[in-house]
Amino acid sequence: MRGVTQLHKVMYVVCAESSIIQTYNADTLEPFGEGIHVEGMKDPCDVVVCRDNRQLYIADDECRIWRVSADDHSDQEKWLPTESTTDTFHVNKLSVTSRRLLVTSHWPPRLQEYSTTERQLLRVVQLPWNVWSLYHGVETARGTFVIGHEGTSKDKRQHAVSKLILINHAMLH
Repeated sequence: MRGVTQLHKVMYVVCAESSIIQTYNADTLEPFGEGIHVEGMKDPCDVVVCRDNRQLYIADDECRIWRVSADDHSDQEKWLPTESTTDTFHVNKLSVTSRRLLVTSHWPPRLQEYSTTERQLLRVVQLPWNVWSLYHGVETARGTFVIGHEGTSKDKRQHAVSKLILINHAMLH
């Protein structure tokens, strides 16, 4: 199991090297049918659901993000990269808030925030110089970011959790 998310009473699970999103009753953990097949998805590493637009976003190890409707499973697409996107990065984890998708890239270590309604890059969150490897990031309701990473000012191999505050497009650590 690589990723899990929940929308109301449905739990969605992705597993390594599978093109199927497994679905379960969140109360009983009983499976709902055969799951959702995502054509072209090979090795998912995370899944999140946006409660505002009822869309699932799935990251895979081939630098892609898929979008699947929670209501109509046949409504699915390779969401990123689009043909106009030339930027490549290794998607590690996803988080979603208020129609914004935050993509955590392990290498190079960075956070990218996209609009879920317009599929546009909103910003790239600059990380402190000492972040050697990035594992996960989330945006808080206050607009700050919390990251799990490797690398501190004292030791590049030390693991840490840090809060980043964006002020006038500059990041404070």
